[in-house]
Amino acid sequence: MSVVSCDPITGTSVYPKSEVLLGAWAGSAALVYCRDWQGRMLAANHSFARKFGCNVAEMAGRPLASLMHQDDASALTTADLELQQSPKRVARESRWLTPQGWRWISWEENTLLDEKSAPIGVRAVGHDITRQRVAEEQYFKLSSAVEQSPIAMAITDATGQVQYVNAKFTEATGYTLEQMLDNHLQVLREGHPDEASYQKFWETVRSGREWRGDLARERHDGKRIWESVQVSCLRNTSGEITNLLCLREDISERKILEDQLRQAQKMESLGTLAGGIAHDFNNIIAVINGYAEFAMLNAGDVDSLQKSVREIKRAAQRASGLVRQILTFSRKAEVSFSALDLNQQAKDLVTLLAETFPRNVTFQLALDKTLPPLLADQNQLQQIVLNLCVNARDAMPSGGTITLTTSTVEGTALPISVQTGRPYACLAVSDTGTGMSPEVRARIFEPFYTTKPINQGTGLGLSVVYGIVASHEGTIEVNSTLGAGSTFKIYLPLVENTIIAPVAAKATNFPGGTESLLVVDDEAPLRLLLEAAFIRKGYKVSSAYDGLNAIEKIADPEHQIDAVLLDLNMPGANGVEVLRVIKATRPHIKVMILTGHLTPAAHKEFEKLGQKHFVKKPYTLDELGRYLREVLDGTETVS
Repeated sequence: MSVVSCDPITGTSVYPKSEVLLGAWAGSAALVYCRDWQGRMLAANHSFARKFGCNVAEMAGRPLASLMHQDDASALTTADLELQQSPKRVARESRWLTPQGWRWISWEENTLLDEKSAPIGVRAVGHDITRQRVAEEQYFKLSSAVEQSPIAMAITDATGQVQYVNAKFTEATGYTLEQMLDNHLQVLREGHPDEASYQKFWETVRSGREWRGDLARERHDGKRIWESVQVSCLRNTSGEITNLLCLREDISERKILEDQLRQAQKMESLGTLAGGIAHDFNNIIAVINGYAEFAMLNAGDVDSLQKSVREIKRAAQRASGLVRQILTFSRKAEVSFSALDLNQQAKDLVTLLAETFPRNVTFQLALDKTLPPLLADQNQLQQIVLNLCVNARDAMPSGGTITLTTSTVEGTALPISVQTGRPYACLAVSDTGTGMSPEVRARIFEPFYTTKPINQGTGLGLSVVYGIVASHEGTIEVNSTLGAGSTFKIYLPLVENTIIAPVAAKATNFPGGTESLLVVDDEAPLRLLLEAAFIRKGYKVSSAYDGLNAIEKIADPEHQIDAVLLDLNMPGANGVEVLRVIKATRPHIKVMILTGHLTPAAHKEFEKLGQKHFVKKPYTLDELGRYLREVLDGTETVS
């Protein structure tokens, strides 16, 4: 329908009043304006004028470009060309400058026609869609961030069924969303070491709490990796849990660095003790040499001889304990959680430290005798106690007292981050040293941070303690006053309803036998001792002074052998090589490996060869003799 007439004399278009141009749109709540082909405003309704802070009369003749964003104004010409062609209707969005700032407006534009149905202008009806556009832009940014995130993300329903995974999750697992859906893969189960761990995870999530943990798994290419996993709840407007958000970040490199850091700190701790241990070993050697000489001088005095032998044996046991402590702190070992007696661990380490620390540093123990067993790795627990005691010693340059206290604490009394409802053991290590300022206290767990002079500390000790406690699902509290000493409290979970059985005392007279034994050891005094001890018990014993000599005797078919007592580290051929020969030529022979330190590499080799029987040096003759009898009779417990 034409709303514009043509002047009969000039032939130009004659525009009626704004009410005619706007028609029924004059009183509309929508934004409505009319313009000519030169981009000048012909008319506007009150809603439009109000949007731009003007009255209706001011709008006539105003160029649209003054109100539009320059990037969108340039597109006006293109839109007008489209409007002059069928169907003479265009929908578009553009930005306009209002008193409230730039606003996105969606326009529905129609062509104005003259009496001859020729296009001579445009009527536009618009709606402010700024909120919608902002929401769309935010959604696009959010979706792009999630899809391009360097952290693997997955969204599941409340039961754990996957609904979405981003590209990083697919890259990390090797599965697409379609494959996960088709195979009903449980993405939240992956990495948990056992069903108990998985059920504990669900208990946390179903209670509405966030779950965090470090999990190890195998990738699709077979490589074992560590991931930091975080699972949190997504709720609807009613507060109900509708979905779960799972974030997985590869921390394999960090785990390697942590292991290296912990190993480096072990060596630092060992170096700290080296001087004191050397001093103690010299005392032990002096005791052994002295009583051995005394026994030789008094060979006819039975009482004196027995006393000397007892003191030599006691000194040897003391030396054995020191060697065991050194190996504990220096070797790499797999983390193995088991029920441990915290009080006994504290006593053993205090005994060692009291002999190696300066004499002006004294120890006090206040141990809760009713303390249940602790769930921990023995090596790492010892490292916690050692590091805290060394730290306390260094805080008392003029001497003082280190106090170790144990107690039971209910989990509800701990910080919310570690509250589980189960009881915890508390180990408190206090000193009477210099204390710490608040500034130092805030940084003590940072790796390589130290207040000690150069070459007197690496700053690794407390950071390693923090990492060990975290891996045991525990926490640390530190109280310190400058000039009044410090107290470190370590909280670790207890094992309920578990009793650590005491080691039963063994008889000193092991049973004998008539079998043929081959003793293989390059240490002549030890080899001769074993020969004499087992011959005395009725065994037929031969010996080999190294690996090659042992292989010669094993290869001799005339040489009767029922069992071999095999040392690991020998010249010529080591224990692994000798065992290979035994397995290949005389697999019926029973073999017992005697070693002071079994490396992971050697242990793997023995596993491949099916070797099960090991005896750790130093051993007593009674322990060795009884275990040999069990092996020969087939009643042994694999060690």
